[in-house]
Formats: sequence, C-alpha cells, structure tokens
Amino acid sequence: MKTSSEDAIAYNVVPFAWPKGYQSDGIHAGLREGKDMGWIYSEVPAQAAGTYTTNQFQAAPTKLTKQTINIKHELQAVVMNSANANSVTGDQGMIDAKKVQQLVANKLNIEQQLVGVASTGIIGVPLPMDIMEHGISELELKDNTDVTKAILTTDKHAKTVSVQLTVENKPVTISGFCKGSGMIHPKMATMLGFVVTDAKISDGLLQPMLSHEVDSTFNQITVDGDTSTNDMVVTLANGAAGNTEITEQSADYPAFVSAFNKVLSELAKDIAKDGEGSTKLVEVNVKNAANHDDAQKVSKAIVGSNLVKAAIFGEDANWGRIIAAIGQTNAKVDINHTSVWLNGLALVDNSASANFDEAEMKKTLESNTITILVDLNSGTATGQAWGCDLTYNYVRINASYRS
Repeated sequence: MKTSSEDAIAYNVVPFAWPKGYQSDGIHAGLREGKDMGWIYSEVPAQAAGTYTTNQFQAAPTKLTKQTINIKHELQAVVMNSANANSVTGDQGMIDAKKVQQLVANKLNIEQQLVGVASTGIIGVPLPMDIMEHGISELELKDNTDVTKAILTTDKHAKTVSVQLTVENKPVTISGFCKGSGMIHPKMATMLGFVVTDAKISDGLLQPMLSHEVDSTFNQITVDGDTSTNDMVVTLANGAAGNTEITEQSADYPAFVSAFNKVLSELAKDIAKDGEGSTKLVEVNVKNAANHDDAQKVSKAIVGSNLVKAAIFGEDANWGRIIAAIGQTNAKVDINHTSVWLNGLALVDNSASANFDEAEMKKTLESNTITILVDLNSGTATGQAWGCDLTYNYVRINASYRS
C-alpha cells in the first residue's frame, strides 16, 4: 500500500453533501431527546470496508457489521442509533442486532447481508426493540444530512467533511461523518465513522486503503485513554461517478488516497477538538525519529498524557511533563539533544530549557489550538497525533453520564 502524500494536492474541501447515488435520513425514534436513529443508503450495492474496536467486549452490532462486510465486501445500507450501545447484552444482543438488520433489509427490499448496523450509547442495556422497529418504519430516503446528528452522544456538534477531486475528467466526491467526544483512544476504537464515495475502486483495494489511512488518522487521536466496545469506521464506494475503476497503478490513485486521507484526518481532528469538556485542540508533530512507528508512538504519548493535558488546560509551560511523556515510550531518543517547540516558540533546546519568555509562552497557551513540535534527533521519520486539554468539565460530564 502506497502512502498518501500532500504533494501536488488535487482535491478541494467543499460544503458537506452526499456523493452521487446516496440518500439518508435521521429521525427522533424515542431512544432519547432529539434525533437518535438514522441510515445511509446507496442506490446500488457498494464496495465496503471497515475497521473495528479492539475492546474485548466488542458489541453485537459491531461484530455483526464486521461479519456482514467479510462475506462479500459489499453493503447497500447502514442503519445506526444513539442512546443505546447494545453492548454486553448477551445472546439477546446479537438476536436484536440481526432483527434490526432484517427490518431494514425488508423495508429497502434488499438482501439482509447488504445491511450494516451501528449503535452507540450506554453499555449493558438491551435494545428497546419496539422503539427500534417503529423508528425503522419511519425512516425515509431523503437528501438531508440529519443522520449526522442522529449518532451524537456527548458531542457538541455534528462532525462532517466533503472533498471533491477529478478522476479521468469526472467529478468524484468523498464525504465522511463521525461521532466521538469521550472514550477516545482508538486502535480502532471509541468512535463511529462513516465515509462514502461515488468513486469506482478495484476489488480488494478499499480495505487495505482504509486500514492504512486509519492508522495515521483516527488511531492517532486520544481524549481520555479509554477504548469503547462499539466503535468502527465503515467506508462505501458505489461507483456512481462513472470513472474507470481506480487501481494502485492508476494515475489518479495518489490524488484519491490523499483526498481520502484528508477526510479521515479532518474528522479525527474534529473529534479531538470536541473532546468532552475540552477547550483546546492539541496537535503534536514529531520529526527526526528513528522510524515512523517511533514518531507515532511519541506523538500519541504526549497528547495522551494527563499531566500534559492538565498543564495545557492550566496554560502552564511545564515542559518537563512533555519530556517525561517522551521518555515513557520505548522509542529511540537522543536524550541529550531533544528539542521541543510550542506554537513555534522554543521550549526545550537540546534537552535543556530554552530560556523562553514566560509571559510570551503564557500568552500563546491561551490559544484554542496548541501545536507541539518535537525533534528526537534520532533519524528522519515523522509522526503526528491529536488530542485536547483535560478540564474540570470532563469530570462533570462523565460523573453523570447515565443521569
């Protein structure tokens, strides 16, 4: 699998809209206040791929969707609900997930094995099937984007992005939406993400491309270090754009992968920025690492450190916490020549204080976005991760999640 590149970018970020051949809906079914159920539908069976939570208590809908995609790597619809995770619900959980799958298939007059199921919400409570069945009966095929709101839990806003590019002189759109605010520490876990495109892609290419790009995007965000039981990223490609299928040898393949990565990375950053109770987005970039794995490991260790997160919330340039987070990893580090910058200001120079201006550093820490750059001086590899600060409000939200 080739890596994506930002060089010679040939895509544009555009207002959110569905690609050709997709319809959706989002409704209030009665699982909670506001919209709580939705679906997305492709007019024809679409190639499908997914990545899934690594939590050992993987929820029934997540298991079912993985099994369904693995049958013939196609889906035509995905139905989703919030408020109830249908997780740790015993054998009944899978029975209910399959019932949801069948109800949707019957309504759309498609094969049951073309329906994915996604749920998010409270763990350990059986699905209220009377509400689910009524909700499915109310879903319609529309051009609205209400489904992007129906999956939210503690999120402050819907998270969406669309990009367009040209493939063989034909316009191609890639659109994605996701939810995630707490229990964010993917590998792959703690969020739901859906990416759909009207591009035609060769058989067998979608899954490795998704897995590769998820590793550098969704798997590089963290809010609280907890992984959930339900979550996944699913992507569909229905070919409605009319292009000749994209292969790894296609001239437009690098541009398509770059556009696909843009969708995933923007959604990942939006999740980090919307972390429960957060006030700041934190981005960590690592350079001159011995290898890519080391760079990714160090960047995620820093954004995942509660001490670093708390210092950023308190607007305290306590660089020792960043150094400590780096040192906790097994990455190769030149311990005498490591340097750190915060929003472009030198914080650590060759493993010693850069004698920065405290007032200037305090001022930049008031920003809504904090960018930390680390030079490990151990090679040429780079890495990146995203997170947020740790606030008093995070505890308040999670102390009363069920009430």
